[in-house]
Amino acid sequence: MSDPAARPYGPAPLPRARGPVPAAVLTAWRHPPHDLPDHLVPEPDDPLTDEDLHLTLFLCYELHYRGWVGVAEEWEWQPSLLALRARAERPFEAALRRLVGPLPTPSAAELPAALAELTRADHGPPLAATLHRTATLEQFREFVVHRSIYHLKEADPHSWAIPRLGAPAKAALLEIQMDEYGGGRPERMHAELFRGTLDRLGLDSGYAAYLEAVPGVTLATNNLISLFGLHRRWRGALVGHLAAFEMTSSLPNRRYGNGLRRLGLDGTATRFYDEHVTADAVHEQIAAHDLCGGLVRAEPDLAGDVLFGAAACLAVDGLLAGHLLDSWAAGGSSLRPTTGTALPLAA
Repeated sequence: MSDPAARPYGPAPLPRARGPVPAAVLTAWRHPPHDLPDHLVPEPDDPLTDEDLHLTLFLCYELHYRGWVGVAEEWEWQPSLLALRARAERPFEAALRRLVGPLPTPSAAELPAALAELTRADHGPPLAATLHRTATLEQFREFVVHRSIYHLKEADPHSWAIPRLGAPAKAALLEIQMDEYGGGRPERMHAELFRGTLDRLGLDSGYAAYLEAVPGVTLATNNLISLFGLHRRWRGALVGHLAAFEMTSSLPNRRYGNGLRRLGLDGTATRFYDEHVTADAVHEQIAAHDLCGGLVRAEPDLAGDVLFGAAACLAVDGLLAGHLLDSWAAGGSSLRPTTGTALPLAA
């Protein structure tokens, strides 16, 4: 395990390629920004989980967050790289539409109830119950590794919506995000609380430390939020994603915390999850009524996008949960079999 103090906040360490398109991007990034060939196009078998497609998107998106070790920051807005990103986004968007299927278009008054019904009707794989009741310590550590890719930059993707909203939706989003960022206290930031969980589990708390270990389906859950966050046209889907995230958070997080206690972990390990039990019970009301409802009252045409973002959140998270449970049921690991991704127990 590497020293987390050496690189706790980024930029991210470059991963190895998982296919021809990321390989070409990583090779290009060894040099100053220049045009990439037009023929670079991911050809995924499954656009929801494909390793080549989702590493390509993750590489491109991360330039807008903490960046990459050794990569010139000017690559962020290089036109041919943006064109490649757009080509990679198209099959992902189309697959999301197929996955979610047709949805109603509620009015602003109907939207909170529609979101509540959507989340109530979601019967995804029972990952939280498994972690609560029967998961081994090693399985729980694997789960934390998957989630580390998002939780170490928790709230950042949804914050792209702030300048794109007007009051009262902006005020509602900021109320949620202030809690996510610790209310001005760095040690209370949710990303920092998650570092405590990683440390107690004997895991590397460095930013994107386990990028090599996680499969395409894990990257897809992260790419989904970045797709919505980095496109103004998807602002409705972005707040819908956040609403679904908050509305389905309290009970699973209670189960995660209780699962860690069952395994003998202390309050530092469970604090991240315990914090979300209470915070997200409040956030879900703000997100559904004030954030999503406020946006759709101001921009009624975005109602369908809000519901789509919520449904996509639930569906893609369900794919990841299914991957973990299927891997464990088969007696294997849910992580990629890459050199250097062993998860040793803490001393």
